[in-house]
This record gives sequence, structure tokens and C-alpha cells, in this order.
Amino acid sequence: MTQVGEGQEADEVSPPMMAFGAPTVGEILAERYQLAAHVNDDSAGRQVWRGVDVVLRRPVAVVLRYPGGDSAMEMLQAAVRASRVIHSNLVGVYDAIDEGQRAYVVREWVDGDSLREVIAAAGPLDAARATMIAHSVASAIAAVHATGMVHGNIHPGTVMIGHDGRVVLADARADSSDTYETDIRAIGGVLYFAMTGHWPHREAGVTALPDAVRDTTGAVVAPRQLRPGVPAYVDDLTMDLLDPRLALPSSEVLAAELSRLDAATEEHYLDSVGPLRFTASADDPSEPAQASRRKIAAGIAGLVVIAVIGLFFGISALGGDGDGGDGQSPAPQTQTSATPGTGETAAPAPPKPIPLTADQVRIVDADGARDELDGAEATVDGDTSTGWLTDAYERNPNFGNLKRGMGVLIDLQEPRSVTSVRVELSASGSSAELLVGPADPGSSRDGDNEVVDTFTQRIGEPFENADGATLTFSGFSPDETYQYLMVWITKLPPIGGEKYQIGVQEITVEGP
Repeated sequence: MTQVGEGQEADEVSPPMMAFGAPTVGEILAERYQLAAHVNDDSAGRQVWRGVDVVLRRPVAVVLRYPGGDSAMEMLQAAVRASRVIHSNLVGVYDAIDEGQRAYVVREWVDGDSLREVIAAAGPLDAARATMIAHSVASAIAAVHATGMVHGNIHPGTVMIGHDGRVVLADARADSSDTYETDIRAIGGVLYFAMTGHWPHREAGVTALPDAVRDTTGAVVAPRQLRPGVPAYVDDLTMDLLDPRLALPSSEVLAAELSRLDAATEEHYLDSVGPLRFTASADDPSEPAQASRRKIAAGIAGLVVIAVIGLFFGISALGGDGDGGDGQSPAPQTQTSATPGTGETAAPAPPKPIPLTADQVRIVDADGARDELDGAEATVDGDTSTGWLTDAYERNPNFGNLKRGMGVLIDLQEPRSVTSVRVELSASGSSAELLVGPADPGSSRDGDNEVVDTFTQRIGEPFENADGATLTFSGFSPDETYQYLMVWITKLPPIGGEKYQIGVQEITVEGP
């Protein structure tokens, strides 16, 4: 069970070493909140505890940050804003306290798991459950937007699913780049992730989760092309929310539409009736006719009318020939490949891991004593409990100012199409990037210097002080092939005692 920390997606890592004043089991904070058990640490190093409100005798989650004061101001202000919105699908915030040496937020304890954990344990969900979850999130966001605020932190790590079936959204964290639109777009990302296990980075925001499956043009592949049985109306809504060309509805309208679709999952007479579609511009002749006919603009009243019409035609379809084709929304227009000899189209296959062996990876250390080269094989052994570990460096996180960085070089043995590289690290807080180059000149000081000089093409965006321990690089061109890749680390996270170190636990390269 993970209770995400305040304002960031959590990664379960070993608790960081804390300074004087670190909490202990049984300690009572503010003469009211007794700490019962340490649960996990979020990606910014904040501790999350299960506690008990000794006054009201109810369980609480306590999120602690070291130190308090100015460094905790963002966390405390976000908690104060979140406490103003009361909704059954929002985690309740009870208290926010700054003691100077440490600060902490007390909020509702959710007895359950995050959507990220649910998918990791059981795989993608069916469309009915995915729609129910998105409906709950949209209802919460409609309540937030009604106050003039933005959530700014919607992703599978902050969507909590209680063991009682309740879905709640946690950890609001909005900054200047967050808008109503980014919140609504992220709800589309939640729908896509729930049905596919992938998160659309470009459309819904970068996370450590695997990127959405994309076709040869870089467009997101629709869920129903990856998961047979996804209803057209859920598929259409998901793709419309992720399409930057289309105007977005308000959160209130989206919540109402998802409410209708949530109910429709139990009613087969709505199987052939799709949702309203969104358009970027009413006078844009380049938009498909199906989109321009279905713009959401009328709000709740219009949705009720559509629902009644859909009910009428749905019942009529049941009394007819049963083909259900007259009312069904066309699938989103994504590029597919023709199946030879059949005239039919086949959906692009989901990416799969490219097998790697010990002789395909090595450590690059151009500036050091080259005594940290052993253990590279553990980065591709399929076991995240083993890995390659750097030495512990002192003075500063940039390898003690002794090195430009260190890397893990991967030789795919032949040029191949690549869709993503996922790197599992031992802790959050590192800085790293993925580079590609022309060749591996061999493991020597001169060879490593040549690698550092010639591996200049960067894939995707670099991670700076990464919030999580899982880094996913997915900016590969579908028109290019790659053989030599290097995970290049330039900054190490602290391990206590003014020392810095990182372990590379597992590297996964995926290709079509």
C-alpha cells in the first residue's frame, strides 16, 4: 500500500537519513497526531506515515518534510488551498503545521492503492472500470475548478482506489504552467492508462510511466486497437481528450458526460451510441466531418438531450436487425498498416522489451580510476534487486567534482528501431540523460573519452534532480534505427553523511 506524498508522485525507496528531530513510532505531533508506522517516502524525500488523530480517534496520513520554513512553503500552501474544497472524490486535508525544523501535512488516510499500483499488480482494466475511475476524477476536478483553483498533479500515482471501491484524487500541486485544460487533458491520460497501462507523456504530462503506444507518425494508438472490446464511445472520448487539435469541454461538462458513459457500461442499449466529439474550430474545413458535427458546447442540458436521443435509437436498434452499426461512432483516425492479401488494417503491435545480455552492456568512466567497472551485467539481468553501484562520492553530488559523469553503454548488436528506454535507479534525485552515438571504441580510457565526445545526440528530455527512481526516455524517431545507447549520469543523490551515490538496478529497451 502506498500513500503518495504531498504534491508528487511517490516512489517506494529506502527512507533517507534524517537529521536531528526525525520522527519515531509512537511520537505525538502537535499534541494530537500519533505516528503509528512509516509507510513510504515520496519522490522529493518527504516521509509519509500512518497515524492516529488521538482527539477524534481516526486514522490519518502524515506527510513530513525536512526542514520546514521557506523550503516547505509550497507544500503547506498547496495543503491550505486543497483544504478549502470538500468532495467525496478528493482526499480530505485536515491540518498543515510548520515547526521550522520540520513541517507536516495531516490528511485523510486512504485504505487502498494508487491506480499505478493496481495496474502494476493486475494489468490494464476493462473499459467499465476505467470509465468509473475517470468519472470520479472528473467529478473531483469539477469541484476544484468551481472554486477557481487548478489541481495540477493528476496522474496514476495520485488517483487512489480504496479497498471499499471509492476513488479519490490526492495531492494538488498547481504551478504557473498548470491550467484547467492541463487538468482535463490529464483525465484523458487517466482513461488511456487505465485501459492500456501506458501514459501519454506528450499529451498529458511527463511521468516515469511507460509512454503511450504510438504509430509511425508519432500519434497515440487508440485503446481499442490495443485492447479488443473497448467500446467505441469510451475510445472516442479518450482520444478526443488527448487530441491537441480539439477544443476541450469544461470539467463540469466532462464530468456529466462521463457520468452518462459510466451508467452506459451497465446498459447495453447504449453500446452503439457515442459521446459528443470536440473540435478545434467550427470553421476549420480540414477537421473530419465526424468531429465538426459533434462539438461540445451546450453543457449539461445538451448532454441530457443527447442521452434521451441515444436511448431512443438504442432501443430501436435492439428491435431491428441487431447490427448496431447505424449509431456507432467511427474510431479515431490513426495510421495503421495494411495486412497483405486481405485489404484489412492491423493495429501496430505494442512495444516489447529487446532482450539484452551481459556482453551488451559496459560502464563508461573516462575521468576516474576505472575501478567502478564491475557489475554492469546486473543492469540487464531482469532483477531490480541487483544492479551496478557507483562509489560514494564526497563534497558534492557531481561525482565530487572529479568527473563529467558516468554511463552505462548499451550495444544492441545491430541497428534497430527503438521506442523507449526505461532505467530503474536505486533512489530518486539523480540527473541523467540518454545519448546515442556512432560506435563503441572499446573499454579503455581513450575509448571512453571517445564515447563522451561522440555520443552527442540526446533522446528526449534530460532528467534534472529526478522526482522518481524510474526514468523513461521515449523521444526516439520512428524513421531511424539505433545500435549504441548510453545512460549518462551527471548528478548523484545524497545517501547521508555528505556522501552521494546511485545504483542502476535495471535497464529495459523496448522496440516494435
